[in-house]
Amino acid sequence: MRQCFIKWLTSSSGIAALALAPMAFAAELPVGVELPLTGGMARAGNAQLEGIKVAADVFNQRAGKNTVKLIVIDDEAQPAKAVSAVEKLASNGALAITGGYGSNSVSPASEAAEKAGLVYITSGGVDSAMTSRGLKNFFRVGPASGYSKAIVGLIADMNVKSVSIVSSTKQATSDLARDVKGALSAKGVKVTQHEFDPAMSDFKPVVNKIKLQDKPDAMLMIGYENDYIGILRAAKVLKPKLKAVIGAWSLATPKMAAEFGDLVNGAIGTAMLPHPVQFASADGRAFVAAYTKAYNKEPDYLAEFSYVQSILLFEALSRAADKSTLKSGGIAKELRAQPFDTLIGAVKFDEKGDNPAFLNNMAQIQDGKVVIVWPKDKATGTLKFPATPWQ
Repeated sequence: MRQCFIKWLTSSSGIAALALAPMAFAAELPVGVELPLTGGMARAGNAQLEGIKVAADVFNQRAGKNTVKLIVIDDEAQPAKAVSAVEKLASNGALAITGGYGSNSVSPASEAAEKAGLVYITSGGVDSAMTSRGLKNFFRVGPASGYSKAIVGLIADMNVKSVSIVSSTKQATSDLARDVKGALSAKGVKVTQHEFDPAMSDFKPVVNKIKLQDKPDAMLMIGYENDYIGILRAAKVLKPKLKAVIGAWSLATPKMAAEFGDLVNGAIGTAMLPHPVQFASADGRAFVAAYTKAYNKEPDYLAEFSYVQSILLFEALSRAADKSTLKSGGIAKELRAQPFDTLIGAVKFDEKGDNPAFLNNMAQIQDGKVVIVWPKDKATGTLKFPATPWQ
């Protein structure tokens, strides 16, 4: 058989046939990764990097596909260094960028990517203004609306009558606080808001006001990991009489449960994944298997988000490479071409690069486990209510 093929190949008719046939060569596609791997948001950044690396491994192992090569740069959670990272990635030949955490870094970094003509896809920036800048190459799988709907939905189902919001003055946290406050007020919930500077480390005065003046049913923290730890430490000392403590992103994770167990036990936050992880779909089980093999632990929702955004990007890169449109807007076109069924639900990017179908889940940390408690059809356990970390 082999000899017959060689004989045909070396004949004039065989050479002519190969010359006319379309040839599809596998390509190695360089992809930039910009994340805070050190600094105040390193815990979240490294969780996202793990998801991105698993996505690359899964994608590269698929037979007959192009492969991706990751180029990783630490932005140290500093906006200027995030811009510099994007510029370095562009000069090093990256075709697109996945990553980014914290809207204050994602916003300028994605603008730098736009100037370089690179697609920038993230799940780590929720500032609503980011999709109003007219960028053609910015994509986001989890907009703020999916967080606010989840938080408001849970609070409404708990039937609490009053909430104190403790929120950072950063743009993304301010936007989310405003949206949640408006939605809760419209439902008849009494809302008091306390804003704090991102540099604040002593939260006892704020928590004392909540304890003595607000006297709410629940406290909602809208900030980042270090903020939550500071607020909860103050609350554990002052012990305000609350029925629930709720947070936004980066609270209900296995890492927080493992590193700050007593401090976060009973707290509630946004989370797509329970811990231990449960997936009904074959794709979900494959993701968990690959992640567990790589890191000898289960993934959290930050890794899940970054895995989803990266798989979508890698597939779009591959399709654009096959069509020879990598340098002519093909990657963005492929991302917008169709809806995708993913581990976080349906993803369909609109003309602004947003995914309006997104809706997060709410989870409670219960004795080291992360239990999905809202919505009811996604719940993996029962909400403990009333419950606070100091009860």
